[in-house]
Amino acid sequence: MELTNLIPHIESLIFASDKPLTSLEITELVNNAFAFMDDKITLDQVESAIEGITEKYGSEFYPFEMKQSGGGWQFLTKKEYHKTVAQLNGEKFLKRLSAASLETLAIVAYKQPVTKGEIESIRGVSSDYAVQKLLEKELIIISGRNEKLPGHPLVYATSRTFMDYFGINSADELPKIKEVLAEQLVEQTLIRNTELEAPKTEEKDTDAEAEEEVLLSVTEEGELIENENDEENNA
Repeated sequence: MELTNLIPHIESLIFASDKPLTSLEITELVNNAFAFMDDKITLDQVESAIEGITEKYGSEFYPFEMKQSGGGWQFLTKKEYHKTVAQLNGEKFLKRLSAASLETLAIVAYKQPVTKGEIESIRGVSSDYAVQKLLEKELIIISGRNEKLPGHPLVYATSRTFMDYFGINSADELPKIKEVLAEQLVEQTLIRNTELEAPKTEEKDTDAEAEEEVLLSVTEEGELIENENDEENNA
């Protein structure tokens, strides 16, 4: 089958699907539709067609585009039209996750598979309600049980809906914790303290000013403290 004939079939599949479709799923669906054909559609052909479709809808002429999100391909409204489309979905579209839900979801995302007991150990509070809400929103799923712990508690993991919600294709695309924490660190600031009040003498150049390097840093409580010079510490 020529690419020009293959493209509309792929477009119709992605348009009609209620979930993102992978390239492999699209290949299987097309081949099932044309089972009478001797020559099967290959994955390479589908991926070439997808490149053409992506380029086609990337044009400013279209208010939507085809993107890989949630583990597969789907048509998404371009960001310029999000507020307009949001009116059709009401509060469900605009509703944000609570701080507790976001906190719980972050733990599941980075620690998965994780039990509710482990989540509560990290948060320090009961997480029954937050976990239930995330299950209802289908952002997390029950992925099995931890056979190594007493009682074999349920373990939770993020879902494909979670990936779609945040516009990623796998948990590997989440920012690394070190990268997130690095943005919050406050490095020591070097300040040159010029002693302008030092008395001038004939033996001292009047243009020269005694300079002292002071290292200042911020404590976890936000207090500004002065650190001793490294040379003095090594003395």
